[in-house]
Amino acid sequence: MIRRLRNYWQLRRANRPRKFARLREYWRQHTSRRRFIKGALTAGSAGVVTTGYTRLWEPGRLEINRHVVPLGDNTHPIRLLHLSDLHASRVVSLDYLRHALNVGLELKPDLICLTGDFITWKYRRYDEYAELLSMLSAAAPTFACLGNHDGGTWAAKKLGYPDANHMRSTLIKADITLLHNEAQGIKINERLLNLVGMGDIWNEEFHPEQAFAKEPESGAITIALSHNPDTKQQLINYDWNLLLCGHTHGGQFYVPGIGAPLAPVRDKRFVRGLHHWNDRWLHITKGVGNLHGVRLNCRPEVSLLTLT
Repeated sequence: MIRRLRNYWQLRRANRPRKFARLREYWRQHTSRRRFIKGALTAGSAGVVTTGYTRLWEPGRLEINRHVVPLGDNTHPIRLLHLSDLHASRVVSLDYLRHALNVGLELKPDLICLTGDFITWKYRRYDEYAELLSMLSAAAPTFACLGNHDGGTWAAKKLGYPDANHMRSTLIKADITLLHNEAQGIKINERLLNLVGMGDIWNEEFHPEQAFAKEPESGAITIALSHNPDTKQQLINYDWNLLLCGHTHGGQFYVPGIGAPLAPVRDKRFVRGLHHWNDRWLHITKGVGNLHGVRLNCRPEVSLLTLT
């Protein structure tokens, strides 16, 4: 047996130079220097175009997506603007964010919900940022929860802050109500809403038992804000009608036929759009900003949900 194996490998080694010789001969017959250079230039151009598109074009190609969420009242619809993952940073400018917010405000929302990741890592222009975000609260009641990049134990292990005090102060200056494991009732278009905001799960601040401790008014629709859509499983035993999330950026890179393999969630079925799940509704926005200034087949979005 050992002799047979030795003979087999000796035969393979002997044939290897012949294979390389045949490949060299095929290359000489079918490839010229001009054709080789043309192919290399074409491949290089394709790489440059793809890189330019993912960095310079798609991250700024904001789109508007509209969804209708049936919640049992066609007579008093509510226009809810859902924004997330603004990611103010070197690659996501305040000018771009101002444009995105203006696009959202042109939709004339009755209510605005922001689901975290206002910054990427450490940031400096908080006064300007607060002034920018105040555009939202001046137009409609605005509520927010925090994301993993806004500060906390996870952010501190990366390049961020050990707490979210900077963003908390910024939201206060912008007159935006932060719901951090707490709830607040509001009446809009003759309908009672119960808004419940959660802390971020990656930063170990997710406490739904605290957030849902307050009993809502009778007949109120409960809208939950939680940055990470994976938290839906931990919220399954709580009473809510619509869960708003961000975090995924829609995958940021979306491959047709495959999906979003890089999305930072365990359940990759839910990385974008509106879903009916467990007799409730779940909306995950692709977000306004991005990480590292790149997107592919996954444009940033402003989302308008019409609650009927």
